[in-house]
Amino acid sequence: MTILRVAAGLWLAVWLLGCDTNTHYKAYEDIDDGLWYIKDAATFRVEISDTTQRYNVYYLLRNGLQYPYYNLYLNRRVTGPDSAVLSSRLDELFLSDATTGKPYGNGLGDLFDHKILFMRNYRFPKAGTYTFTFTQSMRQNPLPFILGVGVSVEKVEASASTSP
Repeated sequence: MTILRVAAGLWLAVWLLGCDTNTHYKAYEDIDDGLWYIKDAATFRVEISDTTQRYNVYYLLRNGLQYPYYNLYLNRRVTGPDSAVLSSRLDELFLSDATTGKPYGNGLGDLFDHKILFMRNYRFPKAGTYTFTFTQSMRQNPLPFILGVGVSVEKVEASASTSP
């Protein structure tokens, strides 16, 4: 598993260097030993000052090719600056084709990175710090070969925010 962690670290460094100018916030948490326990929440705090700006918000996931499922059930909780829960839901994310097993995402060796949209053209209602909390909700605990989880908050360009 150590070689897998080193490769994951190198891939993360290359990936983060490729950030574009529309990225408002991007953070990533490694999962210790690639074993994600149900009790282990990944929490990200995002400062929003411009409430007129629209954003696309993405899950960032990294898994090993040995991940035993084609999907991942993920609990998402978004809390606003006043501690009010804006959203709490269970999402099913598809990491590979259910029939062929072919992985989705971008791969390097046996590592695959996924960027999955979950909030499109979203305008945050108040200025302040928003908290995104993710936990896995699969039947297997711990869940193997999930190496990292993160969030990316990206500004939507003015011309893109007006399209349907």
